[in-house]
Amino acid sequence: MKDIFSLIDFSAPSHEVAPQLIGAQFFVNGVGGIIVEVEAYDQAEPASHTFSGPSVRNASMFGPPGRAYVYRSYGIHWCLNFVCAPDGHGAGVLIRAIQPTQGLDIMRERRGVAVERLLCSGPGRVGQALDIVHAFNGRSLTQTPFKLLPAIAPVDVVHGPRIGISKAMDLPWRFCLAGSPFLSKPLSK
Repeated sequence: MKDIFSLIDFSAPSHEVAPQLIGAQFFVNGVGGIIVEVEAYDQAEPASHTFSGPSVRNASMFGPPGRAYVYRSYGIHWCLNFVCAPDGHGAGVLIRAIQPTQGLDIMRERRGVAVERLLCSGPGRVGQALDIVHAFNGRSLTQTPFKLLPAIAPVDVVHGPRIGISKAMDLPWRFCLAGSPFLSKPLSK
C-alpha cells in the first residue's frame, strides 16, 4: 500500500486536497475509520479562521502543511483540521465526518451513544469519538497518535456548499463520499 503522503501534496490549496481525503482512513490511537466528509478553508475567504491573519489560536494553520490544527468549537468540542497550502499561508481541511471502522466500542463509550451512524457524523462528534485534544495542535499527521492511510478502493466524491457558517457560503468546498449514511447532514446543491 502506498503512503498517503506520497499520493496527496498537502502543500496544495485546501480545496484541492479536500476531495483527495474522501475515502482515506484516519485513526487516532487505533480508533477511527474512513473519512466521508470534509470542508476546505483558505485565508482568502472570510469563513476561515485565518482570514484576519495569524493569531495564537490559529498559528498552526499557517503551516507547515501536513499537520493538525485543533480548535475548540463553541467552547465545547475539539475540532480537527489538516493543514494545507505552502508554509505561511493559512489553509486547512476540516474533518466533518468519519465512517467508524475501528474502536467502535471505545467511540460509543466516549460519545455515550450506540448508533454507529451518530458516532462521527459531525466535526464535534469526530473530536469526541477520536478523543481529539488541544495537545495535538500543530502535530504532524505522520506522528503518533495519528495514522492516515490511503483509500482502500476508488471512491465517488460529490461536493456542494459548506454548512454551519455565515460567510462565503457560496463556495462549493464541502466534499462528501457519495451515498454515505455517515455524513453530518445530507449534501445540498
